[in-house]
Amino acid sequence: MKLKFIVALTAVAAMPSLVLAGPSCTTETKSKWMSEDAMKAKIDAAGYKVKTFQVTGSCYEIYGKNKDGKRAEVYFNPVSGDIVKSEIGG
Repeated sequence: MKLKFIVALTAVAAMPSLVLAGPSCTTETKSKWMSEDAMKAKIDAAGYKVKTFQVTGSCYEIYGKNKDGKRAEVYFNPVSGDIVKSEIGG
């Protein structure tokens, strides 16, 4: 009985880290990534107004506004520049 409880408790304790983990954007090494300046230029050309730009795991991630002025959190593939995941708010 105690073993089942410990297993269940361990699973519950691990869940927040799974929820907070960002997407996997690439398996390529950083030497193959687009430079941050090139990625920022691509993001700017797409109409985003970037407040925060950062590397998150295997992604470039921004917080800011999209071209419609809505709050945006966007993960980009750092090799291709493609959007992997985006959350657009009001």
